[in-house]
Amino acid sequence: MASRRAADALIASGAVQVNGKRPPKDGMLIDPDADAVTVDGDEVHPPRSHRYLLLNKPAGVMVTASDPEGRPTVFDLLDDAGPGRLFPVGRLDMATSGLLFLFDDGALAHRLTHARFGVPKEYIATVAGVPTEADIRHLRTGVTLEDGRTAPAQADLIQSGPGPRAEVKIVIREGRNRQVRRMLEAVGHPVTDLVRVGFGPIRLGRLKSGTWRRLRPAEIDALMRAAE
Repeated sequence: MASRRAADALIASGAVQVNGKRPPKDGMLIDPDADAVTVDGDEVHPPRSHRYLLLNKPAGVMVTASDPEGRPTVFDLLDDAGPGRLFPVGRLDMATSGLLFLFDDGALAHRLTHARFGVPKEYIATVAGVPTEADIRHLRTGVTLEDGRTAPAQADLIQSGPGPRAEVKIVIREGRNRQVRRMLEAVGHPVTDLVRVGFGPIRLGRLKSGTWRRLRPAEIDALMRAAE
């Protein structure tokens, strides 16, 4: 029906009822097989099976359901993905490309993105200048940002040049806004290109930019194990 935030607003507005009654302000547990949940009088049901998609997001595409400025969004790329609402799993800013999950399984999406579960996310960053060994050690031990010190990251210099540029692999287990870009800028090497190539046990692989595929059952099981 709605995102988590929008669902909170629906419940607070009184539009949601359980067995004909408005739920208490502190919430309640329901049995989907026994309790009748309605929104504005229409009964709703949880999906009996979930959809798990993997998209190679191009740069310049927004990770949002709609954009007031009319810019393209990831949902413009999901032709033939089937009916029902999907939610992006994790953040990718407009300029960042690469691996993005879209699920209708809110519980798994929450576990994959919450820092408490520590599911790793791997990026390849092209940066200005060539990081020194001290810069790489700084990324590995934690960088102080305006919203606090980051957790230690895995960081490796993959390639330097041609010219004053380099490629850095970085793996984080947090999900702060634009975190990888801010970390690299903090050590003096602004990002000129950023691609997410891995999320937990799943790799982007050879999936073409702007295309998507369904996750295989073995991949879904691996994600669930990673987020336990």
